Amino acid sequence: MTVTRLLALFIAAFFACATPAHAVLHIDITKGNIEPMPIALPDLAGSEIGSRIMEVVSADLERSGLFKPVDKQAFIEQISAQTVTPRFGDWRQINAQALITGTAIENGNKIKIAFRLWDVYGEEQVAGKEYNTFSTNWRRIAHIMADEIYKRLTGEGGYFDSRIVYVSESGPEMHRIKRLAIMDQDGENHKFLTDGRFLVLTPRFSPNSQEILYLSYAGRQPRVFLRDLQTGREESLGSFEGMSFAPRFSHDGNSIVMSIANGGTTQIFKMDLHSRHLTQITHGSGTIDTSPSFSPDGSQIVFNSDRGGSQQIYTMNADGSNIQRISFGDGSYGTPVWSPRGDLIAFTKPSTRGNFSIGVMRPDGSGERLISESYMEEGPSWSPNGRVLVFHRQASPRSPTKLYTIDVTGYNQRELVTPMDASDPAWSPLLPL
Repeated sequence: MTVTRLLALFIAAFFACATPAHAVLHIDITKGNIEPMPIALPDLAGSEIGSRIMEVVSADLERSGLFKPVDKQAFIEQISAQTVTPRFGDWRQINAQALITGTAIENGNKIKIAFRLWDVYGEEQVAGKEYNTFSTNWRRIAHIMADEIYKRLTGEGGYFDSRIVYVSESGPEMHRIKRLAIMDQDGENHKFLTDGRFLVLTPRFSPNSQEILYLSYAGRQPRVFLRDLQTGREESLGSFEGMSFAPRFSHDGNSIVMSIANGGTTQIFKMDLHSRHLTQITHGSGTIDTSPSFSPDGSQIVFNSDRGGSQQIYTMNADGSNIQRISFGDGSYGTPVWSPRGDLIAFTKPSTRGNFSIGVMRPDGSGERLISESYMEEGPSWSPNGRVLVFHRQASPRSPTKLYTIDVTGYNQRELVTPMDASDPAWSPLLPL
């Protein structure tokens, strides 16, 4: 039985313990470079596992760039299991604006976790939650806690209870071994999904986070495969006249879009996953239409095409009608992907200095911004809340390929450590409870 199902069965309570009438504690994340909010994160009282939980919560919040955990050595009040209301003056004295208190009580192989989020200057409780699950799920509960804190203090959904699938690379340049790998968004719980016998590329998550699409060269013919992450079962979505690649799920998971290259032309097709019926939705002779990505509501698709003479970004209705070019800057554009919030499209673009950049623009093409640049940057993928992007980077011709995350504002760029070289990352939606 999977961790997801165990959580679904054994979270006995998942509720707000208190909802303040006038909470004033809030981070305005509409600005660019944001001063992180100081937050005090004492260990959960009651068991040793409470310390490990808060280490993960602290790391999640700090890595977002929006929070600054206060050094525990500075704490004046020592929180215990008997602490009902904190001494707010003690926390104001060390400049903490928010505070977490709570307990983690183990009983056999089960654990009961409860926490409260306090506004130190407003002297009121902002939120409270209680979780009952197996002790082995402590790390995931920590991510769920961090999401709740993030949501309450920013007004946006969190992204910590999620996973990233990517292509792990090893071996010499001319004989690279590429395996599918999956991990939590912080790099923990790393696992390989394929053994490296066949080349794999472009993994993509389903909306329920339990399936992935990817391109595999198994059987010496590049084809799109569907893999169930719970059972490990995988299947080819069919053999077509030509190479199928660049797959993505629809917003509801009932269909996919992908490219099929045949005879010098590459077109975009849509497949119903229940009937396996295939419908061609772009048309043209000698054109390359690829990298399709649905809008969050499923009504539109963004893709890149050379139909205008150079590789540019276009949008169209989901049935292929009303094709509109939206990129008009210098140079070419590639790998567009729609934000889960629907407000932005991320893309890759060669820079004027011979490097590559990750950028974003609005769905109508306005507001184009380049937020990161290096020798080679590719494959942007959105966090579940549309706030952060993950991508792969090669800093120089001889350097390894690594994963990085960056805030959509262009700040808080960080390496996401992996055991080997890494490329083609895809960020899952929030995991189901």
